[in-house]
Amino acid sequence: AIGNAYAVLSSPEKRKQYDQFGDEKLSAARHGHSHADFHRGFEADISPEDLFNMFFGGGFPSSNVHVYSNGRMRYTYHQRQDRREHQGDGGLGLFVQLMPILILIIVSALSQMMVSSPPYSLSHRLSVGHTHRRVTEHLKVPYYVSESFAEEYTGTNLKNVERSVEDDYIANLRNNCWREKQQKEGLLYRARYFGDSDLYQRAQKMGTPSCSRLSDVQASLHG
Repeated sequence: AIGNAYAVLSSPEKRKQYDQFGDEKLSAARHGHSHADFHRGFEADISPEDLFNMFFGGGFPSSNVHVYSNGRMRYTYHQRQDRREHQGDGGLGLFVQLMPILILIIVSALSQMMVSSPPYSLSHRLSVGHTHRRVTEHLKVPYYVSESFAEEYTGTNLKNVERSVEDDYIANLRNNCWREKQQKEGLLYRARYFGDSDLYQRAQKMGTPSCSRLSDVQASLHG
């Protein structure tokens, strides 16, 4: 119905004919045309598919159409086939839209592969060959390296590695100190809430060794 209305309103001749003769019965009686002839005269110029694409497909019907004597426009078979092929390119369009995300994922994976693992560990790790124990010169932090570490790292390189070891060690102490404080405060809260004196005494005696060690390290750094 919308397509037929568009056919009438878009053609001055058809609009004039419709204004003069009204509905199809009156037109058929006055002009002697059959019902089918009149219906073809007001047939939609565009198909429902074309009408839908005008509003949602991103464009009006192209100029590559054949105009017949009654003013109707029709795409040829090949043109409609081409349009279907263009519509079939949606997979390619989706791929193009996802391309930035794919590139980001690939670059992230490559960067992780290219970044070499540190030449040390804060604990004994046989899986990566860090089995030889060493101690940093300044804070006396123990760390583990491979057999070839002493040959590869000397002088300034060794100092940079030991600085990284001490930074990681201090960061671990901060995290462990925070956990110890949270656990102690949680026990104290439970003891006060339930009125449990035994639990309160046990929470008071709970130590925080990481916090104590962190205080010693900070004092050593500032001293």
